[in-house]
Amino acid sequence: MHYKEAIRIAPTFADAYSNMGNTLKEMQDIQGALQCYQRAIQINPAFADAHSNLASIHKDSGNIPEAITSYRTALKLKPDFPDAYCNLAHCLQIVCDWTDYEMRMKRLVAIVADQLEKNRLPSVHPHHSMLYPLSHAFRKAIAGRHGNLCLEKINVLHKPQYPYPKDLSASNGKLRIGYVSSDFGNHPTSHLMQSVPGKHNLDQVEIFCYALSPDDRTTFRSKVAREAVHLIDLSELPCNGKAADKINSDGIHILVNMNGYTKGARNEIFALRPAPVQAMWLGYPGTSGAPFMDYIVTDGTTSPVELANQYSEKLAFMRDTFFIGDHWNMFPHLSEKIILENKDGVKKDNIAVINTVNVNSFLEKIPAVDQLVISGEDNEGHPPIKVPVLDSSASVALNNMVSQGQLHVSINGISIVNGLAVNQKPGFSSSRNDPDYFMPWDAKNEIQPKAATGEEVPTSPLITTRSMYGLPDDAIVYCNFNQLYKIDPATLQMWVSIIQRVPNSVLWLLRFPATGEPHLADAAAQLGMPAGRLIFSPVASKEEHVRRGQLADVCLDTPLCNGHTTGMDVLWAGTPMVTLPGETLASRVAASQLETLGCPELVAHSKQEYEDVAVRLGNDSSYLRNVRAKVWRKRIDSPLFNVKTYTNNLERLLWEMWRRHERGEGCDHITHLARKQQHHNAQIITNGYPETTKN
Repeated sequence: MHYKEAIRIAPTFADAYSNMGNTLKEMQDIQGALQCYQRAIQINPAFADAHSNLASIHKDSGNIPEAITSYRTALKLKPDFPDAYCNLAHCLQIVCDWTDYEMRMKRLVAIVADQLEKNRLPSVHPHHSMLYPLSHAFRKAIAGRHGNLCLEKINVLHKPQYPYPKDLSASNGKLRIGYVSSDFGNHPTSHLMQSVPGKHNLDQVEIFCYALSPDDRTTFRSKVAREAVHLIDLSELPCNGKAADKINSDGIHILVNMNGYTKGARNEIFALRPAPVQAMWLGYPGTSGAPFMDYIVTDGTTSPVELANQYSEKLAFMRDTFFIGDHWNMFPHLSEKIILENKDGVKKDNIAVINTVNVNSFLEKIPAVDQLVISGEDNEGHPPIKVPVLDSSASVALNNMVSQGQLHVSINGISIVNGLAVNQKPGFSSSRNDPDYFMPWDAKNEIQPKAATGEEVPTSPLITTRSMYGLPDDAIVYCNFNQLYKIDPATLQMWVSIIQRVPNSVLWLLRFPATGEPHLADAAAQLGMPAGRLIFSPVASKEEHVRRGQLADVCLDTPLCNGHTTGMDVLWAGTPMVTLPGETLASRVAASQLETLGCPELVAHSKQEYEDVAVRLGNDSSYLRNVRAKVWRKRIDSPLFNVKTYTNNLERLLWEMWRRHERGEGCDHITHLARKQQHHNAQIITNGYPETTKN
């Protein structure tokens, strides 16, 4: 390595250490890069670039406080340092440090404007651009610069244009679809789509999954490998040219980009155009801005045609939402529930809940003595929803088990497991409200680690209670389980207003990350949040995360960037979600989910309506009960969680792309496959106020 030679000749050459650190970082040698940056700073403490490079290592490692410190040092040494400033701004967003927020946003926009005008690579990453008050044109241009960077990288390969199949004769009439992702493994993307490859009509299509990451040995990876027919590990082909050669030699007709500009992406492969049709799908909430991506799979609510100017791709509409979740497969035990009386004899459907894969078998051993009617007959003629309630003696035994932090209790031969036991370490606290929580037993032989990750369905009944998380039994619980960077001052202001307007309500958030909690708590207090009404819990394993969503009354979505996977999680738990769509794809996904679910009344069109809908749910118990019952029913009946229906619709859309290509037609929006009620709701929110879309 040339840098090593430079260091040998000049051992105090700080630039060589910093540059070698950059190279090691690209090679994923994080520890080596860290040592190089630290050595460069040791040699030259005033070396601003080395401080910024060190900060990037801390940031990528999740050590945000250290990253903030290093970025601030870099900016003190070099005040005009756009990369350091924009990365510092993102770190502050992650921990909800909103000091001088408006000034910071204005400077970010000014930096991006200047860089785009000078045709430089913007310091704001495409995946972060939705968090800032940038114009549609700026966001698309930021993505476009990164797309052009991919083209510049592949130009040095001097590869000729690939030949493409002109028809389906070489594939025996089957459409060959290639899904490309770094996330075939334990990752939210696989949690959403792992069942899609196996639900395709394999008489009509042939599925290839191209993995950009090594096998993580999870059932997520093995399921995709087993059901996709072909899984090719491109992590073993680090050369993008050779990877593209492999895809082209497989005769792929439609190549699907599931990464966009997320971690692990190799967009250079798509820049080489190994397939005749290339489409964005699911894994990245925005446009690629790249000329080598033809379509983006979306829907009429998420991406109304009126907003098509945001995208470099042509819009390809799914029949319903473009989003999907594999919750039926991963969490079937949450499709039904049994409830307990609390210690005061109160029966409510989200204070203390038991979930099991076979409710009938459970009730044969531990009979219910009552049924809680959580809704009357609705206007569609559905019968009332009734939830079984265990008798007081069983309820007392189970509540005691939870309060004493026991692993499980056996009643009539059935072992019911404490829901906090899943994948926990031994310790002595009995509440998840304790940030240092550990369970008081050696659970290594008694729990299912793969149930915690969602790889297996829990074999034992699990109990989940509000008391586990410090939530009041008698309160209206509003929740949001997103990472804290999705919250901005305007969102928190609405949440505080809602809590103020709903007596005996609380707001339940996650320490995601923990360093964000004090900033958010201070900001909430300054906005008038009543004392004791903001409750934080630690991040949980996937199964517990979805299951504990049952305890909330209402989820308050983040308008800036919606809960995408977390939105699906909370809806599967049967908890209504209130959303406010904005101007970006990332801010409109929840509206699409809710409309597909059949609950458009939960989609607000202004900040005031968002608050009013949430407040009505909190103050009108009858309305809340009916809406909760509707969500509980429709998550089963609607297309939202139906992977087979979704895959059929996706396949139909991909066939339409191919037929247009086969006929020699250019790419154009494909909207005719969507339901008629889409293509509306294109009013956008800019700076917190509705505006008519302008092109």
